[in-house]
Amino acid sequence: MRAEIEWLAGSADNARGVALALSSSLFIGASFIIKKKGLLMSVEKGGSSASAGGFSYLRQPVWWLGMLTMIGGESANFIAYAYAPAILVTPLGAATIAASAVFARFFLGEDMHICGIAGILLCTVGTVVLVRFAPEEAPVTSVEEVWSMAMQPVFRAYVCFVLSFTLALVYGAAPKYGKTHVVVYVAICSMIGSLSVMALRGIGIAAKLTMRGSDQLRKRETLFFILWVGCCIATQMNYLNKALDTFNTTMVSSVYYVFFTVCTVTASMIMYKDWENQTPGSIFWQVVALLVNVAGVHILSGTRDSAPGCRAGLRALLSRRKSEEKPEYTHLCACDDDAEQQQQQQQQQHGGASRRDWLESRH
Repeated sequence: MRAEIEWLAGSADNARGVALALSSSLFIGASFIIKKKGLLMSVEKGGSSASAGGFSYLRQPVWWLGMLTMIGGESANFIAYAYAPAILVTPLGAATIAASAVFARFFLGEDMHICGIAGILLCTVGTVVLVRFAPEEAPVTSVEEVWSMAMQPVFRAYVCFVLSFTLALVYGAAPKYGKTHVVVYVAICSMIGSLSVMALRGIGIAAKLTMRGSDQLRKRETLFFILWVGCCIATQMNYLNKALDTFNTTMVSSVYYVFFTVCTVTASMIMYKDWENQTPGSIFWQVVALLVNVAGVHILSGTRDSAPGCRAGLRALLSRRKSEEKPEYTHLCACDDDAEQQQQQQQQQHGGASRRDWLESRH
């Protein structure tokens, strides 16, 4: 009887987590569009773009509206992690991709290919399958238990790897390839985001236990998690703004979903061991659901600029495509190349004239 009560309580917690995660996806999907609109308005008024390192968008009320919308969505997502495991909540972010694609079509005028509808349907199917075979949350009785999980040698090695690789991207890859390869900015957001999710779940568990009578919010472990999340979110927002300012909204949200999901599921497997005590069948269907979501997201992003028709969409998906650049950035690069060529020609002409003068002086 006790086992049945615990199973029902776990199922109810999962249901709450799923509802919160889906509502969070809608808010976050809308926030992508509103923030993008604010970034565009900032550039139109003569401000420096986020991709160029500018922060003029901070003076745009529309951008702050998008930020508040994202905070609302992330708050719902934060509460969802208190009720359901990260391996369930994070992949449900596919709904964010579908929502942002639909909103971008109506509010930003970005095209959505007919194959994009198939991508949205795949994301829906993957979400339903994932919810059906979701793992139950492992019981946690204190925030100290969460801290002990974070202090495992394997997870500490993962944290060191993430921080080292992120620093390499920030100081090595981002200055050279950030404006031409969307994965650079998105990888920074995703890897740092996986660490913030682990801490967010710890804060959520502390809040849930506090509401049940066991005060966990005043403990130093909880305070450390809060500070850690603040630093991670600041980094994520900076590079997410750079990505949104440089690339197509659907592309950013799609690639971000895949990277963020993979990083977060990996971190959750290492720290919380969400897949322990599960049947092979449940694990199989969770993997299938994740792959279906990734396929749906790939179709949404891969057909965004292809010609109308399913055949053209399939050709776009199967062909290797170059990363999208902003027109003004491409124009600036072309101008730089032209200036460099002219300078080289002038140097050659000057060098030729100097050599002729030297030969004449010899004679």
